[in-house]
Amino acid sequence: MDQDILIREYREADFDAVTILWRVAREKLLPEGETDTGHNFYEDQAYFQNAILKKNHVWVVEIDHRPAAFMAMENDFIDQLYVHPKYQRGGIGKALLAFARSKSPEHLWLYTLQSNVNAQAFYEKNGFVAEKYGISPENEPDVEYHWRKS
Repeated sequence: MDQDILIREYREADFDAVTILWRVAREKLLPEGETDTGHNFYEDQAYFQNAILKKNHVWVVEIDHRPAAFMAMENDFIDQLYVHPKYQRGGIGKALLAFARSKSPEHLWLYTLQSNVNAQAFYEKNGFVAEKYGISPENEPDVEYHWRKS
């Protein structure tokens, strides 16, 4: 899939598809964590609308006229980066990181949960370094990752 991955700005019409892929990807990666949060899909959608969209610039990767991945960024902070499980391991995440580097060429940073070993492996493979271990706002152990231009 590594060929031409088109990244475009989020549009209001993407809302349902993006929030569904966000939920599906999180459930696939961390099924126990998702059920423990107690948040239903409508609460997720409200959070996406009232927090993620309000503080970030959001980009979408579209495949077959539907969002297959998205990234939410505020300056050099990657707040969210999710690829629908059907499209994982096809170069989309790597393309989104390259796009993020084009927006912030000196430094990027993000958090991921310590239990999300796949995300940690992905970020480390793409040049990010774990710099701090802590607790997320959801009260889960997390890792703060940074990428700096060499």
